Amino acid sequence: MDGLVPIYLGPNPSTRRMRMLLSRRAALAALFVLSYAGALRAQASAPALLKPAVVAAATPILPAKPVVVRPNGERWAQITAAAANARANRFPIGRGHAGPAVLRVQTLLDRALFSPGMIDGRWGQNTEVALRWLQVREGLPATGAVDSATMARLEALAGTPDTVVHRRALRPEDVRGPFTPIPSDIYAQARLACSCYESLTERLTEIFHSSAGVLRQLNPGVKLDSLRAGDSIDVPLVRTMDVPAPAPIAELWVSGSGRFVHAMSAEGRILYHFPTTLGATFDPSPQGDFAVASIHENPWWHYQPRILAHVPDDRPDARIPPGPNNAVGRVWMSLSVPHYGIHGTKSPETIGYATSAGCVRLTNWDALFLSRRVPVGTPVRFRDTRPGEAQPTGGPPPAAPRDTAAPAPPR
Repeated sequence: MDGLVPIYLGPNPSTRRMRMLLSRRAALAALFVLSYAGALRAQASAPALLKPAVVAAATPILPAKPVVVRPNGERWAQITAAAANARANRFPIGRGHAGPAVLRVQTLLDRALFSPGMIDGRWGQNTEVALRWLQVREGLPATGAVDSATMARLEALAGTPDTVVHRRALRPEDVRGPFTPIPSDIYAQARLACSCYESLTERLTEIFHSSAGVLRQLNPGVKLDSLRAGDSIDVPLVRTMDVPAPAPIAELWVSGSGRFVHAMSAEGRILYHFPTTLGATFDPSPQGDFAVASIHENPWWHYQPRILAHVPDDRPDARIPPGPNNAVGRVWMSLSVPHYGIHGTKSPETIGYATSAGCVRLTNWDALFLSRRVPVGTPVRFRDTRPGEAQPTGGPPPAAPRDTAAPAPPR
């Protein structure tokens, strides 16, 4: 569904005082709140100044019952393809660890459809939350650390790959440009032909869901920006876009305190887990029940200072061309509440650790993966996104309206 579509970030001032609609299916909402509260201890985030578009989140999410994880003797500098594939695990694997075992766990989580966000070989909040929810779904103790039973189940869900790092020959589409430096000035960005990748290294990090540091560590001495089609490099064996869907998505749950999105089946089973960045306390995400209104790949971004808290209202609008480096990334899923959507990002390393202007940010690869599986009209239920406000408890979500945004002018 490619198109030139202006995208709106952040809440309209008139919607900030909008009463939240009540959700339907009170029993399911109660089950959601109880199960999430039992597995995660939400911590309140302090207000942060939204400048520039991404700011650090105030506090991480901690497990309800912290597990003591002792040093396992590994270091990040020991990451190699051979070490990651060796299965020389010393359990438990968890908080405070970095190295080949963590890289293995993150790659297996990605393949098991419980995304850890960017694979970086370091145990962090996104990895721990993804693992804990996998444990919850699979009926394992929700410790947020990997023991032998969790590893066995994780490997099975990931398809029992022989390796988690493999040698991959680059295809022509993997190295295709153009590559364009992105200026910091928003109005200079509007004059670009595209919001393209800035380098081949950046493109490869998105293809393989991995940090540039991991790719360099796996390929010492290789100049990633100089690679050509036919060259082979060692990369994590991440999921592919065409992996079969386990079941149709019936609804999406967005957790403000947990900083994640769950795609749920009609039976209430978690199908996909994605870490997310949501709104700040002073510029929050919506709360209540809405729906997916439309989906657009490669969208234009309509920069509107009047609805962005960190920009003077008298600044002119701008239209930023499509590409992975515009503010909404490679896909926009508009919601049935004005100016809000689920979208990608130009800064995947910030997902789960930052705040947005109210929208739901995912990594570009997670956003694209979700957008190709979620139908228009799917209910989207936001919970605990506005501390101090009552949780919605009943009533149907509003129907998804037609997308009324006009195409952006040709460039």
